[in-house]
Amino acid sequence: MAALRSPRRLRTEVLAGLVVALALIPEAIAFSIIAGVDPRVGLFASFTMAVSIAFLGGRPAMISAATGAVALVVAPLAREHGLDFLVAAVILAGLLQIALALLGAARLMRFIPRSVMVGFVNALAILIFLSQLPHLTGVPWVVYPLVVVGIAIMVLLPRWTTAVPAPLVAIVLLTAATVLGAITVPTVGDEGALPRSLPTLLVPDVPFTLETLRVIAPYALAVALVGLLESLMTAKLVDDVTDTHSDKTREAWGQGAANVITGVFGGMGGCAMIGQTMINVKVSGARTRISTFLAGAFLLVLVVGLGDLVAIMPMAALVAVMVMVSVGTFDWHSVHPRTLRRMPVSETAVMLATVAVTVATHNLAYGVLVGVLVASVLFARRVAHLTSVTRLDTGGADDERVYAVRGALFFASSNDLVHQFDYAGDPPRVVVDLSQAHVWDASSVATLDAIRHRYASRGTEVRFVGMNADSAARHERLAGRLGGAH
Repeated sequence: MAALRSPRRLRTEVLAGLVVALALIPEAIAFSIIAGVDPRVGLFASFTMAVSIAFLGGRPAMISAATGAVALVVAPLAREHGLDFLVAAVILAGLLQIALALLGAARLMRFIPRSVMVGFVNALAILIFLSQLPHLTGVPWVVYPLVVVGIAIMVLLPRWTTAVPAPLVAIVLLTAATVLGAITVPTVGDEGALPRSLPTLLVPDVPFTLETLRVIAPYALAVALVGLLESLMTAKLVDDVTDTHSDKTREAWGQGAANVITGVFGGMGGCAMIGQTMINVKVSGARTRISTFLAGAFLLVLVVGLGDLVAIMPMAALVAVMVMVSVGTFDWHSVHPRTLRRMPVSETAVMLATVAVTVATHNLAYGVLVGVLVASVLFARRVAHLTSVTRLDTGGADDERVYAVRGALFFASSNDLVHQFDYAGDPPRVVVDLSQAHVWDASSVATLDAIRHRYASRGTEVRFVGMNADSAARHERLAGRLGGAH
């Protein structure tokens, strides 16, 4: 409402939506080709996703549309079973996303470390850049100076004025130059046929049987998980860029509802698009749902009502926009030599693992999952080394030995704990002081049972003292019931 009352703010949102719509067209067509469906399926999906999420999503100014990750997941299904099965899978994926949101899946974002986020952003920037290379190979030489001019406009224009988004100026000027100069270069129209009519409701023509569910369920689950992960990661990134907070649970079920709507209109499904979101938020300065809604609305108007005009836009202009997006998205500070010298090796390893897997698989979800796994293993290894066992002075008493255990006791740190006591040489009574330790899991309780058993086999009495309330409750509930003697 504040943006609607401010002409300056509203102009920014409107122009940002127009720039994003222009950038969505070649992407949606390209993703349709990857999925093996008609370009209209991707274009209509981008329209319905953007318009739906503008009302349903929890992250204002974020753009959702047909994406490459979803296209890669559903491509085998479309190839083997056809469009109707794909649409059914998209609808089921949306329902699964709603269910996951209601079960609290969005709260799992707190377990993603910063180093994984940095790797996610850097990998994304690399993928955006790599996706433009096909448009720069095997093309007329004039494409290269056009791209350079487009980049120069977006670099220099903001130094003079920000009244109009620089990407929009670059697209308009390069289109005018190629048309007036009769320059033959690849255009948006060369990427695929644009639709001539509005999307219509589509009930997938599939048998409603368990066999159909068996076919579409694996793809639907993959789309649901990949879409949620990319959307929530992108929402978190926009939170950081805009220094604002968003409702991740609402974003999760909003993505699900948008996918259901998209499937009902015959679209291929999708999720948040980091590249277009960065154009909208970082390059164009949009901050509200108005830009998201208008991106979808402008997309439909452009491809249906002004398809002939859009078709003559040179791909060089859109490549220039996406190259600038990739440069702006990459976290250059993270690879600066000074940062690398100060950053722990484990943090850098997590970031590089995330980047490497994402770039190798072209799937952000795989990269994030591997990054979280590597971070968890390295964290467990680091924390495990902080556990120690110290023999305390008992003031000359020969019939009692006291050990102090310090640190977090869990599966990684407790495995070696059993070997740090002198079972054969200790006196008849042993006290293990756990006042500076914490028992986190069943593995640690089993280790304490094993220590007690080893001492008992030699006739030595052992007492565990000093446990905090949480550790004591866990120990009391599990001690003697885990087979620690074995």
